[in-house]
Amino acid sequence: MADDATRDRVRALVRDVLNKAMPDTAASTSPANAVGRAGDSPPLNVASSGSAGVTRDESAKIVITEDDVRGLERGAVLRIAENARLTPLAADIVNDRGIEVVRRIPRSGLNKIRTVAIGADHGGFPMKEELKKFLTELGHRVHDFGTNSESAVDYPDFAHAVARAVSDGSAEVGIVIDGAGVGSAMTANKVPGVRAAACYSVEVARNSREHNGANVLTLGSKTITSDQMREIVRAWLTTDLTEERHRKRVGKIEAIERQYQR
Repeated sequence: MADDATRDRVRALVRDVLNKAMPDTAASTSPANAVGRAGDSPPLNVASSGSAGVTRDESAKIVITEDDVRGLERGAVLRIAENARLTPLAADIVNDRGIEVVRRIPRSGLNKIRTVAIGADHGGFPMKEELKKFLTELGHRVHDFGTNSESAVDYPDFAHAVARAVSDGSAEVGIVIDGAGVGSAMTANKVPGVRAAACYSVEVARNSREHNGANVLTLGSKTITSDQMREIVRAWLTTDLTEERHRKRVGKIEAIERQYQR
């Protein structure tokens, strides 16, 4: 009987935490983050999308476990993805310690991009499989151009296939993974209309989109972790080329490309 009572208490706490931590409909359409204590309803306030005041950022994960919140002190600020869910034990810790939950609301770019071409050589194959799952969880359609095992292959073949899909419009953007990300970027940039960027951090990923209008992202499986890959991909997909001064410069890149087309 005691076990049943404990189980019912945990379930009730989890429902309460999840219901009160989720942003309301109005907040989910805003480019800001909905912020609130796990035990408060409605959220206390709305914060900007910056990282100021955030104790720990787990926004690259879909499921938040007790390991992700263990070690956080009372009153800490935890940032998670908009659609993330807390496990029962994680929810207990959040509730007991009054941890502030910040739900990151994706910017418009994440909602606009729907079709992503992906590819990898043998060194990038394991990370590509993780990427495929991650993109699917985010709601994107994925066109996988291989490779399909860790047997040795040549990275230019797969970088070319992804770049061609972006160039001909069958995919809106592309992501290619090899050992360092450099060779795939060189290959993809030979295809007209493609602006490939090898990115090794969230900052570079955002810059490549906002300033350079990159439409192919290349990653190095030997240079970043799986968690870093998710953070980089999320940042890249949620950033747009919007300012006219940057559009003008990208236009010059395109003009140079046309000079060498026969």
